[in-house]
Amino acid sequence: MGAEVRDPRFKSVVGGEVAFEKLATGFLFTEGPLWHAKEQYLLFSDMPGDHLRKWSAKGGVTTFRKPCNQSNGLAWDAKGRLLACEHSSSRLTRTEADGSITVLASHHDGKELNSPNDLAVRINGSIYFSDPTYGRKEYYGRLRPTELGFQGIYRVDPESKRVTLLAEDFAQPNGLCFSADERQLFVNDTDRQHIRVFDVKPDGALANSRIWAETKGEGAGAPDGMKFDAQGNLYCCGPAGIHVFAPDAKCLGVIRVPEYTANFCWGDADFRSLYITASTSIYRMRTAIPGRPQMA
Repeated sequence: MGAEVRDPRFKSVVGGEVAFEKLATGFLFTEGPLWHAKEQYLLFSDMPGDHLRKWSAKGGVTTFRKPCNQSNGLAWDAKGRLLACEHSSSRLTRTEADGSITVLASHHDGKELNSPNDLAVRINGSIYFSDPTYGRKEYYGRLRPTELGFQGIYRVDPESKRVTLLAEDFAQPNGLCFSADERQLFVNDTDRQHIRVFDVKPDGALANSRIWAETKGEGAGAPDGMKFDAQGNLYCCGPAGIHVFAPDAKCLGVIRVPEYTANFCWGDADFRSLYITASTSIYRMRTAIPGRPQMA
């Protein structure tokens, strides 16, 4: 384990030493890590166990919600409300301050979504999410046929709940994140092992799709969770762990995680701790450059 360095810049971005701390283990398959900056805790899903859990340095692992409709990607909105992609219900939901659940997206053109997987929230509140078919498979979701004939990227208005299809030419869209200025949206495709980038138009639509980078290497893994650090370096799951790309799309190296890795997020007070959801466990490691803080 440790790191596979492909470019000297790797050490200044990630650090000269890659060391993992196992915070918790014994889960079925972990996903959807999300850090709460104010209260200093981590949320993460154990999808096959239909269990949304919470970890903190003081309290360890506790139950946040069970059942959770096999939730996957999580995010905070501008008001600090929890947004969740639900595999077994094919919904994107929001948890209100009183604990009630609001459904933000569930259908397109009268047909049920495949299984919302991951999401990114713009400053204006609009939510972009990926909709592959993984949540309609056994173990990671609930086995059932699809109603749509494609796997797309959508935008939803949180107030009107209008769901707009933005792109439908993916094999299996997965992780997505915005550039710091929100002028570009990066989306990876698990089956095709690459990362695409779109220009974001003033009306929120996407244009000028092109392949930005590929996750190449030996070992188990594929594009999945994906996020930027504070200096514009892009971290993306891939073969053997987490691939780190410079702003010029050059792969600097691979963080070789001890277990198959699905997702990650930055946390702790300085946002230099990378929390990694890796199959049966949750790991933490320190990075030289902090991650970009999420809301809440």
